[in-house]
Amino acid sequence: MDERMLKAMVAAGAIKDINIIASGARFHIEAKTPNGPITAETRKGKVRTWVTLDAAARWVRNLGVGAAHVNLAHWQPSQRELPI
Repeated sequence: MDERMLKAMVAAGAIKDINIIASGARFHIEAKTPNGPITAETRKGKVRTWVTLDAAARWVRNLGVGAAHVNLAHWQPSQRELPI
């Protein structure tokens, strides 16, 4: 789900919880809704990722959410990415 739709869901009260999840050297956002989790996506439908935790947190704050859980279990800050 893209940023515009997530903002609308936050405004409507449909987002119950936000998680910032580390995977390798990047972070992605997962929002919990009554119907299940939703991952933040780009407008092209790919998973939206951030290189730094503060950038991901700033994006969550811009959605209108003041609190988020951070999961660093799979964080590998020195991991290199494969070129796409």
